Amino acid sequence: MTATYTFDVFTSLDGFGAAGGDWTGYWGKQGPELLEHRLAQYSGDQRMVFGANTYRMFARMVAESTEESEMFDPWVVRMRHLPATVVSTTLHEPLDWPDATVARGDAVDVVARLKKESDVPLRSHGSLAMNRALMAAGLVDRVQVTLYPVVTGRTGEAPIFAGAADFDLELIEQRTLDGRTLELVYRPTLHG
Repeated sequence: MTATYTFDVFTSLDGFGAAGGDWTGYWGKQGPELLEHRLAQYSGDQRMVFGANTYRMFARMVAESTEESEMFDPWVVRMRHLPATVVSTTLHEPLDWPDATVARGDAVDVVARLKKESDVPLRSHGSLAMNRALMAAGLVDRVQVTLYPVVTGRTGEAPIFAGAADFDLELIEQRTLDGRTLELVYRPTLHG
């Protein structure tokens, strides 16, 4: 049996995964329904998969955070305590993450192996470049897009699909959270 792999990503309407200026990680649009839903999604058994850059960013954000920070929202705390694989050729264990191991090699090879060996679903939050490569290799089963009702044209950073291959997307789930934020879950297939 092959484990399901979900690429979980936050985005603005114009396709950016983050923004500078005074925007927050949720673009200021987090509400109780969104936070409860995220916690429910991360409550089940699963393994996180991160690229080295995303791991470094998360570890830095946790180290620099206060107790009131979004990094201590219950779902983020839960994500940090799930088993994690960090794909890297430069990081070394031990990592500053409760249950993380480093997997050396190409992300496509590492995730193909994890999908065959894992008894639990795999999920990656962020790790844009790695997940674009995994999509191109046909290893992503679900793309979960949380679409925030903002346009960050001047301050947008980290375009989600810049440089990605072309994909057809089959919508398999959708919901509106807090009356404004959309969660769209797609099954991707290479176009053409």
